[in-house]
Amino acid sequence: MSELRVLHEGAGLLVVAKPPGTLVIPGRGEGDTSLREQLEAQLRRKVFVVHRLDRDTSGALVFALDAERHRALSMAFEEGRVHKRYLALVEGRVEAPRLVEEALVPARKGRMRPARPGEEGKPSRTRIRPVETFAQASLVEAEPLTGRTHQIRVHLRSLGHPLLVDHQYGRAEPLVRRELGGEGEAVVLSRTPLHAARIEWPPLPGVEAGAVEAPLPGDMALALELLRSVGE
Repeated sequence: MSELRVLHEGAGLLVVAKPPGTLVIPGRGEGDTSLREQLEAQLRRKVFVVHRLDRDTSGALVFALDAERHRALSMAFEEGRVHKRYLALVEGRVEAPRLVEEALVPARKGRMRPARPGEEGKPSRTRIRPVETFAQASLVEAEPLTGRTHQIRVHLRSLGHPLLVDHQYGRAEPLVRRELGGEGEAVVLSRTPLHAARIEWPPLPGVEAGAVEAPLPGDMALALELLRSVGE
């Protein structure tokens, strides 16, 4: 198992680059080593999980190094004082910024869905902004203004622009080079192409204000390279 990349180390906190396909905390009945366990082994000390990312989501993930900072950071997340921006590869051309305001309710098999008329869901808001558009796909920036489970994925789907691969909310099959403008059947994307690209926090007790950006992982970078090679 390769060493985790530390993107930022400050007083009482760490930001690491979460690889896709890893659990943040140990899962029930799953034998894979979690990110928390891996980081504790790497640092030889206890760390505190401040927030989580879905297993397949990559990007910036914050850990606290003591209980005091953990409390301060957790409260900042809960109060919406931490700003997060994601990059996502989606189906279709996203031509203009959108603010999605759709309440969400639990659905079957651990999924979420937009609330129907008369249903009382949890208010959910996401800003979507196009970054690059291609013939049949787009790279978008998603800024969640609330913190609901699967919020970005469900809101993108409701706009008609699901992630290029998403076994819960869209296409389950991996994408190969040929389907992205390249040649051959080698798999390029086999997970949800959602990446926590930037995280920014305010000054907190024992914590200086800061912002960290996480570079795109290899699979999303290759997918973008292939999409760009085709042009508009």
